[in-house]
Amino acid sequence: MVKLLPPDPVIFVDDSDVTKPHGKKFEGLCLVRDGSETNEKARYKKGYHVAEVTAMTASSRQPVSLFSRIYSSKTDDFISANEVTKQSLEQVIGLTGTESTFVFDRGYDSNDTFLFMYKHERQFIIRLTENRKLLFKGKWYPAPVLRDSRKGKIKSEVWFDSESKECWISCVNVRITASRKPLKLVLVYGLGETPMMLATNKPIKSKEDAVNIVRAYLSRWRIEEYFRAKKQQYGFENFRVRSLISINTLNQFLTYCLGFLGVLAEKPDWNTLKQAIFKKANAIKEKVLFFYYRISKGVSGLLAHANTGIRDWLRRPPREKYPQLRMKLPA
Repeated sequence: MVKLLPPDPVIFVDDSDVTKPHGKKFEGLCLVRDGSETNEKARYKKGYHVAEVTAMTASSRQPVSLFSRIYSSKTDDFISANEVTKQSLEQVIGLTGTESTFVFDRGYDSNDTFLFMYKHERQFIIRLTENRKLLFKGKWYPAPVLRDSRKGKIKSEVWFDSESKECWISCVNVRITASRKPLKLVLVYGLGETPMMLATNKPIKSKEDAVNIVRAYLSRWRIEEYFRAKKQQYGFENFRVRSLISINTLNQFLTYCLGFLGVLAEKPDWNTLKQAIFKKANAIKEKVLFFYYRISKGVSGLLAHANTGIRDWLRRPPREKYPQLRMKLPA
C-alpha cells in the first residue's frame, strides 16, 4: 500500500468498533461505544475496539489501510488503548518517510501524543479539546479563551459536511504544557457553532500553508467513510469465528480486499479494466469523491457472469494433444 502514497502522505489515525451485542461465545468481549447508535443510553455494547491507521493515495485520494488491529480491553496482554496507538504509529512510521503528516482527532489530544510525535520527529495536526491550556506570550490560557478572542483573517473555501463551505482561518504561535517547543494554533471559524482548534508543528509561511492544514484535517471524513464501507458493503461485523486471532485474520483479508479497490482507483481513467468496472456499476452520479462503493459494485457485477470458480479464469499451460503413457521397450 505504501507504493500508492505520494512523497508527502497525509496519514489519519483513528479508532472504530465492532459490536456484537448478542454474542456470548466470542473471545474477550468488552464494552465499546457504538458511534452509529443514536440513543445515548444504548451506546455502550459488547464488542471489540479497532485501531486503524490509513493514508490517502497519490492520484485518486482514496483511503488505504496501513495498520488495522481488532483488540479487547479484557485480554491478559492488554495494557491501554494508548499503548495500542503507539504500536500502530511505530509500525507506520517505519514504513513512511519523514515528510508524512499524521492527523489526529480530539480523542488523541494528550501530552503523550505530542511527546511521542516529537520523539519520532514527525509532522502532525491534532484537534484540541476545550480543556487544553496553551502558553501564549509568556502566560497560560485555556485554548477556548484564545479562540474566542480572535476572528478569522484568511478567507477560504473548504469541503465540509458533504458540501463546499466558506470559512475564516487564523494562526497563533503557542506552546503546550508537555513541551516548550513552538506550535501553531490554527483556528477555523464558520464551519459550525464552535470554531475548530488545530495544533500543528508544520511550518506556516503563507496563507496557502494555513489553508492546506485545515483541508488536510477535514479530509478525515474519508477514513470515516472507509469504516462505513467496510461495515455496510462487506459486513465487517458479521463474522462467526470466535477467537481474536481468527477475527484479526478475517480483518486482514478484508483490509487486502479494500486495498485492491484502492489499487483499482489509482489506475488512469483510460484503463480498460477501470472503465469496465465503472460502467458495470451503473452509478447515478457521474463524479464522486469516494470510489469504493462504485468499484465494489462494478467488480461484483463483472464476477456475477462467472459460472465456474476462479480456477477456470487462470491461465493454464497447454496440454499435449495425446497425453498417453510412454514406455521404453527393450531393443
